[in-house]
Amino acid sequence: MASDDPVGDAPLVSVEFEIFGKVQGCYFTKYTRDLCLSLGISGWVKNGKKGTILGKMQGPKPYVDQMVHWLTTVGSPQCQIDHAEFTNWETIRRKGYNGFSIRF
Repeated sequence: MASDDPVGDAPLVSVEFEIFGKVQGCYFTKYTRDLCLSLGISGWVKNGKKGTILGKMQGPKPYVDQMVHWLTTVGSPQCQIDHAEFTNWETIRRKGYNGFSIRF
């Protein structure tokens, strides 16, 4: 990779997340999927049974960190994020998902 590529040597990471607040019914899963796809992050997202958003993302650490920030502080229009939990952080050799999907 080119040396001016900011993620060229970045490790691939995997993390699971749960977002709490008013996050269902405001296209949160669609915005999450679209943003992850634009960043080249793979994984999945879905509405949880307790009114939360659940998911898993895998990709270069700088891009995953960017999504962590978005999931914690920005979110989709009209959403209200109370807090976000990120668990099972790990460095991986390759992504375990093709693309990024919304699960039901």
